[in-house]
Amino acid sequence: MNLLEWALRLAGAGQLVLVAASPAIPRVLRWEEELGVLPVLLRRMFWVYAVYICFTHLCFGLLSVLAPGWLLDGSGLAAGVSGFAGMWWGVRLGLHVRGFETKGLADDGWKRWAKHGLGLLFLMLTVVYVWALVWNLTGGGS
Repeated sequence: MNLLEWALRLAGAGQLVLVAASPAIPRVLRWEEELGVLPVLLRRMFWVYAVYICFTHLCFGLLSVLAPGWLLDGSGLAAGVSGFAGMWWGVRLGLHVRGFETKGLADDGWKRWAKHGLGLLFLMLTVVYVWALVWNLTGGGS
């Protein structure tokens, strides 16, 4: 197994940890209280989007852990999926750095660590999937 396959497995494990931690997000960010002022339709849409995002992370994670070779076989599909994952996490990293205002959250130490840890995870995921894309596009899989 090459280094990139190990990196994909690690990336997958990171995403599965993120999925496992996701049920705590609504409590930590007080979604019930904060979303309670929204109309029912918007609250439900918010939850649907959250579930879709979590499910996407689960799929990326399982694919990366269980079948990294599929993401590195040099095919157009492997390049497309790894490219999509790289773009997904690159956008998420950009939103994490520039798009979220966290000043309203209590900063009790662990939240600071969580924010920086998530930023490092998003950076690692972006790098690994872009690396897989480049691998596929340059013939590394053949």
